[in-house]
Amino acid sequence: MAEALDIARQADLGGKVALVTGGSSGLGAETVRALALAGADVVFTARNLDAGAAVLRAVEETGRGRARLLPLDLSDFADVERFADALDAPAIDLLIANAGVSETPAERQADGLDTRFATNHLGHFLLVHRLLGRLSVRGARVVMLSSAGHKGRPVRLDDLGWRRREIQHRVAYGESKSANILFAVEATRRWHDRGIFANAVLPGSIMTGLQRHHSPERLAEMNAIGGVGTVDSVFGTVGQGAATSVWAAVSPELDRVGGLVLEDCGLCRVAGPGMHAWRGYELHATDSETARALWTASAAMLGELGHAIEA
Repeated sequence: MAEALDIARQADLGGKVALVTGGSSGLGAETVRALALAGADVVFTARNLDAGAAVLRAVEETGRGRARLLPLDLSDFADVERFADALDAPAIDLLIANAGVSETPAERQADGLDTRFATNHLGHFLLVHRLLGRLSVRGARVVMLSSAGHKGRPVRLDDLGWRRREIQHRVAYGESKSANILFAVEATRRWHDRGIFANAVLPGSIMTGLQRHHSPERLAEMNAIGGVGTVDSVFGTVGQGAATSVWAAVSPELDRVGGLVLEDCGLCRVAGPGMHAWRGYELHATDSETARALWTASAAMLGELGHAIEA
C-alpha cells in the first residue's frame, strides 16, 4: 500500500496554501508532514498545542514548505468563528477536514449536541462556509475524512444532533461520518462553479489517537491484540492511512473532480457481498436528496445557535 510521504515526494505544491484540521497526531500529523514535504505552506489546527509542537519540528526537519499551528476546537462554534476571522491566509488551495472524535468522555458539547456530530460534521460545515471566499480565490480542493464506520449508519434528519435520543457512541460516530460524505457531494454541486471540489476519503483501518477512549472490549472487537499497541494485520500504518488524503489533495486525476468517495488512492467501490466489512461505501451516504436535506438542516441548526449560514 502507498504511503503518504511517498505520494508527496512526487508532487509539487509550491505556492499552495493548505489547511489541515486536527493535525497534531495520527493521520492529521502525517498529512501535514506530507503536504509540507510537497512544498505547501500548511496551516494546521489542534486543541492540544503541545502535541502539535512535535509536528512543527518534523516539518522543519523534512519539509520544503512551512507549517503554522493554530488552536481550534471544532465542537465550539464560537471558536470556529474566531479561528476563521483570525486566520491570516488570503487564499486557501487545499482544505483537509481531518479532525474528528469517536468515543469521548464528553458526550455533549455546550449547545447540547452530540460531540461527534458537532465536531466531525457541523464544526467543519461552519468552518468551510466561513472560509468560502478564500477557497474561491484560486479554486480549492476540499477533502473530508470519513470512515467505514458510516456503514449502516445513515444520517437521521429527524434528530441530527442527538438532542432527543440517548447517545450511542458508535452510531453517533457513524452518522457523523455519513454526513462527511454527504457534505462532499453537496458542496461540489453548489460550489463547482467557484472552482471548489470536495471528495470524501475512507482511510482504512488505522490505530490512532481516535481509539484512545475505546474500552478493552471494543478494541478486542476491532481485532486489536494485547495492551501494548500490537494490532491485527488488517490494520495499516498511519502513513498508509493518510495516503489517500494526500492523493486526493495532489492527484492530477482529481483536477476539478468532486463528489466522490475515495479509498486506497483510487475510487472507492460500493460495498457488496464478499467485501471486507471495513471496505467500500454504502449508497445512503451519496444520495443527492439526502445531501441537500442535510445541508439545509445543518444551516438551520447553526442559525438557531446564532451562526447564520446561507443555505
